[in-house]
Amino acid sequence: MKRLMIVRHAKSDWDDASLSDFDRTLNHRGKKAAPDMAERLLKKHIIPQYLLSSPAVRAKTTANIFAKTLGLAEPSYNRSIYEASYPSLLKIVNGLPDAYDFVALFGHNPGFSDLLYQLTGQIYDMPTCAIAIVDFDLEEWKMVSGDTGSLSFYDYPKNGD
Repeated sequence: MKRLMIVRHAKSDWDDASLSDFDRTLNHRGKKAAPDMAERLLKKHIIPQYLLSSPAVRAKTTANIFAKTLGLAEPSYNRSIYEASYPSLLKIVNGLPDAYDFVALFGHNPGFSDLLYQLTGQIYDMPTCAIAIVDFDLEEWKMVSGDTGSLSFYDYPKNGD
């Protein structure tokens, strides 16, 4: 069985117009939500084996907060996750190392919401710092395709988080 955790980056800062989209940092709400959401996973003993993130600053920062909170190694980064559509994200998932049964991906919308919908057939918007876990009754990542997964966990920061 393979398990994929899809994590949208925490809330980013739009205040600094001099920064490119790629370089936007987390805002105050994002800096609070990321450790809070990672802590929720830790309390439920939900800990992936491998973290793969977009290298955009807001995703990279979110992934590093999760790694630190969960006691994991620093994430790996894949530029292809940034601004990726469903077909590109599926290609990334299909290329994940089979040595890992539980992988977390950190990235962006609208691609992540579409990935979740395509894999599960369930419509869920991925607000900032949302976490969705999709289980696959498959032995290899290359076998993952549309409608092969089932949603087993979904959480996101509620108002005030």
